[in-house]
Order: sequence, then C-alpha cells, then structure tokens
Amino acid sequence: MTLLSAALAADTSAPSGGGGGYSMFLILALAVVAFWFMSRRTRKQQAAQREFRNELAPGDEVMTASGMIGTVVEVAGDRVTLEAEPGGGRTQWVLAAIAKRMDPPVEDDVVDDEDVDDDDAAASDADRIARANDAVIDVPNDLSSLDKRRDDDTGTSK
Repeated sequence: MTLLSAALAADTSAPSGGGGGYSMFLILALAVVAFWFMSRRTRKQQAAQREFRNELAPGDEVMTASGMIGTVVEVAGDRVTLEAEPGGGRTQWVLAAIAKRMDPPVEDDVVDDEDVDDDDAAASDADRIARANDAVIDVPNDLSSLDKRRDDDTGTSK
C-alpha cells in the first residue's frame, strides 16, 4: 500500500511541462489520418460495386448476396429480373442485392492428338475413375487369413 501511495504522490507532484497537449494533438491527428485512409478504401470499394451494378446486362450470370445464382433477364432502374434456370421461374431483385458476377468456367486447352503419344495423353476424369475401379483390393473380414506379424528389427516372426 505504501508503494502505491508513493507512486501516486510522485505522479501528482511531477510538474507538467505542457507536453500533454502536444501529445494529445498528435494522437488526434493520427486518428484522423487513419480514419481518412479507412474511409478512402471503403469509398473505392463502393465505387467499384456501383460501377459493376451499372454495367449489368441481360445474359450476365450473377450471384445475389443471399447466394442465389441466376442469369440477368432484364435491368429496369433499381430492379433486376433473374432467371434461376433456362425457362424457369423469374424473380425480381433490388439492384443492391446483386453481389458479384459469376465467371464462366475456364476450359482446358485442347491438345492435338498428333503431338502427343497415347501413353503421354492426359486421361479424362472418367478414364481415371474407371482404371481405379479395376484395381480393387480384396480386404479380409477377419484376421485369420493375414500373415503372422513379424519383428521389423530382426525379420523374424513372433
């Protein structure tokens, strides 16, 4: 207790040289600069979203903020009409609910058969699955058919 009261007495008895106002101004200036940089980044993101939404056109595949994926059928003011599947039902969304444009999947480059031997040709997924199913491993349902366990250090059976 005496140590704490001595420390408090030392703080209150120390003369203040006016540096407190300067340090408070410096902290305030840093906070304003940090706030400005954060709001600048947010404004850039909002401008990019606004530009994206203004460029929406029929035929674009988009995803809404709730996760629905659909094709833009019509853009009228602040409303967008989406079609979930070709010939399916249409739904209207507020333009702000459109989160992002869905890019079409990238197709693999087609390899000419003349340039690649049959052994080196990349197999399709279906071919790889079919070959994997050919090499089925027979697993016994009990331990009686397994070999006796051996000691790896000596190579002898236990």
